[in-house]
Amino acid sequence: MLAQVMLVFSLSGFAMSQRTLMPCPDTPNCVSTESTRTSHRMDTVPFRDDPASALARARAALLAEPRTTIVSEDTGWLKAESRSLIFRFVDDVEVLVDVPARVFRFRSASRVGKSDLGVNRKRMQRISARLQQDSASR
Repeated sequence: MLAQVMLVFSLSGFAMSQRTLMPCPDTPNCVSTESTRTSHRMDTVPFRDDPASALARARAALLAEPRTTIVSEDTGWLKAESRSLIFRFVDDVEVLVDVPARVFRFRSASRVGKSDLGVNRKRMQRISARLQQDSASR
């Protein structure tokens, strides 16, 4: 079955990303759909549209965040930097379009410090809500 899914998406011009999300550090300033720690864990967001459209929606959801810039992109994967308003601290945000599972996977983490006062979780809750809303309208 997986081979059939891979064939369909490769024929449609959308190859699956070979990337994985970085793991969260032990500090509480990170959230990820891949974390096994409850304090870091967030749920994936399903998508129903084609993978290229899903990636475009992920791009739009990221760029809707203030002071956020996409710094790198690969097939099915985006990396962005979000800067805090006052001190200009940088948080790294990754979004992965998991084609076989039909979900968005993501991670957001502060580069420095220990606590982020929940900023990364709030950011990803907003992005998740945008992705869910866009998916529901399709």
